[in-house]
Amino acid sequence: MEPTPSKKWFSTSLMIMLMVVIVDQVSKVIVLKTMYKGQSIPVFGDWLRLTFTENPGMAFGIQFGPPAMITILSLAATLLIIAYLYKVGGMYKPYRYSLSFVLGGAFGNIIDRVFYGKVLYNDPLFLGKVVDFIHVNVWRGVVPEGIPFLGGKYLALFPIWNVADMAIVLGVVGILFFQRQFHELAEKQLIGEPIESDEVSAVEGGSTEETTVEPEREADLPGQPSSEG
Repeated sequence: MEPTPSKKWFSTSLMIMLMVVIVDQVSKVIVLKTMYKGQSIPVFGDWLRLTFTENPGMAFGIQFGPPAMITILSLAATLLIIAYLYKVGGMYKPYRYSLSFVLGGAFGNIIDRVFYGKVLYNDPLFLGKVVDFIHVNVWRGVVPEGIPFLGGKYLALFPIWNVADMAIVLGVVGILFFQRQFHELAEKQLIGEPIESDEVSAVEGGSTEETTVEPEREADLPGQPSSEG
């Protein structure tokens, strides 16, 4: 019989998404109020700096079409992830938490793209730029010529990003790490195979616990004392 997981998973996922959005937006508002565009403040020397930039492209500064198209594509991708999260339901918590981090990060950057242009510069909605400020300067320089596609180009690792980008990366890493366990558990539920005790805790509500059926007691034979007495 197919399990019916508790709906508690919805509130847990929503809390994760809200936490990411709140931390992301509060940090961006602090940057907007206390820094000017282009300002860079060292935190740990040149390794970690707070550098205020506005990103019209995708995550990590990747450019792909006009800002309005990027916003619309981001919204469409977010809706697809929401639909998938609803389908996953309470099946496997680590996998679902990873999806929730991705959604929280996506919503954080979508807020920038939809509203920040209007609020800051009175531009039309959907034309805003994402506020980036976390500058991890691991390495920067010219890539050796022998490396395909990137040879001879100037590259900085890592580009300037924000809390929403961090949540997206964390979520994607989690999805890749937990997807095998998720699919194994989903397959067990599909074919009705019993779920191990250590897997039950990963299912919201624990409603998929393996049921233990007690063996039927043999009927008392005539002439034998009853087990009840």
